[in-house]
Amino acid sequence: MLSPVDNSDLYLMLLIRHFERAMLRLFEKGAIDGTMHTCIGQEYVPVAVSPLLRGDDYLFSNHRGHGHYLARFQDPVALLAEIMGRTGAVCHGVGGSQHLSQDTYFSTGVQGESVPVAVGVALHLKRANGGALALAYIGDGTFGEGAVYEALNMARLWELPLVIVVENNHIAQTTPVQRHLAGSIQDRIRAFNVEYHAVACHDVSAIRRGLVPLLNQVREGGGPLVVEFDTIRLGPHSKGDDTRGDDEMAALRERDWHTDYARCFPAQFESADAAARTTVDRAVSEVIAREPARWAVPC
Repeated sequence: MLSPVDNSDLYLMLLIRHFERAMLRLFEKGAIDGTMHTCIGQEYVPVAVSPLLRGDDYLFSNHRGHGHYLARFQDPVALLAEIMGRTGAVCHGVGGSQHLSQDTYFSTGVQGESVPVAVGVALHLKRANGGALALAYIGDGTFGEGAVYEALNMARLWELPLVIVVENNHIAQTTPVQRHLAGSIQDRIRAFNVEYHAVACHDVSAIRRGLVPLLNQVREGGGPLVVEFDTIRLGPHSKGDDTRGDDEMAALRERDWHTDYARCFPAQFESADAAARTTVDRAVSEVIAREPARWAVPC
């Protein structure tokens, strides 16, 4: 049974989903160039985490980061303008879907790149002694990068205020986790004597209750923390490259937070869904009508 959900949380989860679905439709129409990676199925992760972050915390996202950005800034217009290379874009249209920079938010399309950078920022934050932390989102596939292990080693040795959120959707591009990852993520993290916390539900309120004391511990000098979310990815790796069968996808949809919240809170869900859909439709209409960004690079 899900905990009661705040309207703003439900709206934001649905906003992220409608935003990405709109992007996929725009790509099919030829209105968006290049690649993009959706987080459909994982939207609840950044929605649960973002309210626990302070304005001076640093957030490092990855290639599958639209939800991370929207949960942090709730600005679909600026993000869509960036992806479409229109005026008012986050990075003048040159960062696209994967490479964003705004305030203390940064994203990269390079697997594992954000983790050592987050360690460096966390070292600075520790020296500043203000209680801020650096948080990096990665996926299960990123544990194939050696830089992740070097970064974890330093973060533990130096007792840094670093949080790594692992969105384990059990598939790296098109490779199932059991075919690319020996052992478990938990055992790998514990090998560095790093605090580990597992999340196996999509109950936003329950997730936050579990994370609050752990993040406070990081802020107070307790060293790094890794939070592993057992989640799902309903979309392909990037637009169309999905080799999973119908039975597997049907089983994943049964685990979808979207299905669960719609079943448990039908009236609240319907209202939030309509509001999120309207926001995204308006954002699409507004951005399409804008001029190309001055620094946008034509494909």
